[in-house]
Amino acid sequence: MKVSEIASTEGFGIVSLPDGEREICGVYIGDLLSWVMGRAKADDAWITIMSNINIVAVASLADVACIILAEGVQIDKTITETAQAKGINILTCTMPAYEAAKTFFGKL
Repeated sequence: MKVSEIASTEGFGIVSLPDGEREICGVYIGDLLSWVMGRAKADDAWITIMSNINIVAVASLADVACIILAEGVQIDKTITETAQAKGINILTCTMPAYEAAKTFFGKL
């Protein structure tokens, strides 16, 4: 499944989508950045409620397909611009992380 497919799914919105054709191969849910760096796999969709600039660095290091900000978390314009410049896809949704992850079941 491509990031652009999730972005067009009801309940999801686009924050940054420089590489919408990136394939998602799994899902990782976590908010402790050091755990995400060590446990998320390349091409995972990373679901989090973290909203600071470090999410862009962690996403890059872990090589995730996208970050999904759950529960309506918003980030400031500087983070969005940095993500766009670094090629990091960021989506948002208002649902809890578990509900967001359920949208992937049967699609991966």
